[in-house]
Amino acid sequence: MAGIARNVLVAGARVAGTACSEVLLDRGAAVTVYDRDDSERLRALAARGARTATGEFDPALLDGIEQVVLSPGFPPHHPIAVAARDAGIETFSEPELAWRLREPGAARWLAVTGTNGKTTTTTMLAAMLEAAGLRTAALGNIGVPLVHAANGPYDVIAVELSSYQLHWSASLAPTAGAVLNLAPDHLDWHGGFDAYSEAKAAVWRGGRAVANLDDPAVVALAKHTDAHVTGFTLNQPEPGQFGVALGYLVDYTGGEPVQICSVDLVRPAGWHNVANALAAAALAREAGVGHAEIAEAIRKYTPEPHRNVAFTEHEGVTWVDDSKATNPHAAAAALAAYDSVVWVAGGQLKGVDVDSLVAEYAHKLRAAVLIGQDRALIADALARHAPDLPVAVLDGGDDAVMTDVAARAAGFAQPGDTVLLSPAAASYDMFRSYAHRGDAFADAVRRLLGEDAG
Repeated sequence: MAGIARNVLVAGARVAGTACSEVLLDRGAAVTVYDRDDSERLRALAARGARTATGEFDPALLDGIEQVVLSPGFPPHHPIAVAARDAGIETFSEPELAWRLREPGAARWLAVTGTNGKTTTTTMLAAMLEAAGLRTAALGNIGVPLVHAANGPYDVIAVELSSYQLHWSASLAPTAGAVLNLAPDHLDWHGGFDAYSEAKAAVWRGGRAVANLDDPAVVALAKHTDAHVTGFTLNQPEPGQFGVALGYLVDYTGGEPVQICSVDLVRPAGWHNVANALAAAALAREAGVGHAEIAEAIRKYTPEPHRNVAFTEHEGVTWVDDSKATNPHAAAAALAAYDSVVWVAGGQLKGVDVDSLVAEYAHKLRAAVLIGQDRALIADALARHAPDLPVAVLDGGDDAVMTDVAARAAGFAQPGDTVLLSPAAASYDMFRSYAHRGDAFADAVRRLLGEDAG
C-alpha cells in the first residue's frame, strides 16, 4: 500500500471514518478505530477485525501506530491530534487517504472549496461533465466518501472539499481547484482566519487555480500561489477571465469572448449562484467541456435542497428554505436576493460576528424571528441597527419551535414579502443538521398554510 502504513488509527466512526476503516481493513492494514461514543458502526468494524476504543482519549492508543486518519470532528487542538504531532506520527484526512490510494489511470479530480456555495458548485460541475459525456460523480464533503469511489469507473470527478479536510491533506493535488469565497467561519476549529484561508489554498496545489476576483480575501490568497490562475467575476471579464456581460455568462479565456448562456437560466436565483456557475464552468473547461454542454447543464440543473429554495407561496408571500446558510456570509447572499424579508435566523454563530450582516441588510427587513443558542446576539445587533423592527425572540430547543416560527413569520408577512429561513448560524444546538432544520421549517409552514386554507 503505497503511502499507507501497516498500523493505522482512524479517529471517528461516522461516515468518513467508517469508510476509511473499511478500505484500510480490505487492504490488510491493522486498524484501530477510536470514537468518543460506542455505536453500531464501531461494533460492525470490530466484527471485521478492527481494534476499537471509546471514551476519553488515552495516549497509549498511539503505541505502535504509524499513521492517524482524522475525521473532521477532530480539530488540530484535539488531544489525539496533539499527541500524534508530538509523537511524530503522520496525520491526514479521508480525502488525502483516497488520493494516496489512487490507482494508475484513476479519474482526474476537479476540486471545489470556499466558505459558501461548495455543494451547489460541485453538483453544477458534475452536471456539466455529464452533459459532455464524461463518466463522473459528485463526491467528497458532499456526503459520498472519496475512499469508496475515487477508483470507480470515472473519467473526472467533481470533489467538494472542506477546510477541515484540506487542513489534513498534505499531498492531495487536484487537476484544478476553485476557491469560491472566503469569510470568517470555523475559526474555533482552525484557530484563526489565516489558517482557515491557507487550508483552502490546498486545492490549487495541482497547478490550475480558479479564483473569485470579486472576493478580496481570495484575490489576496491567489497572489501567493504558483498555480496558473483563471479568475471569475460578476463584472465584465478581461481576457483570461470568466464573467458577466450584457446579461450573459461569458468565457473570455480564448481569443474572443464567448457567451455561454443567459444569467436568467441559473438556478437557484441570485448573483451568488451566478458566481457559482462561473466557477463550475471554469473548472469544466479545464476538463475540455464545450460551451454548449455547459449551457445545457445550467438549463437543466436542479438545485440541491435547503439552498435558497422557494418551497411554497401563499397569499402573495413566498416561503424560502436557505437552512444551508450556516454563517453570516451565506445569509448575506440570500438576503441580497430579496427586497422585503421576514428573516428567520439563529443557532450557533461559532464565534463569528453578525453585526456587519445586520447593518448591511437591516433596510430589507420587514421583521425578524430569532431562534437558537445565539439568538440574543442577533437580537442585539438588530436593536442597534433597526431599533423599530418587529422582532420575535423564541425559546425552545427542538422541532416544536418551528411551529411558533411559522406562525410568527406569517403574522409579520405582507403580500410581496419573502419569509426567509437563512439562519447565519449552525444548527447543532437544536437540530441534527441544517437539513433537519430546513425540513422542520418547511413542514411547520405547510401545516400552518394547510390549516389556513381550511
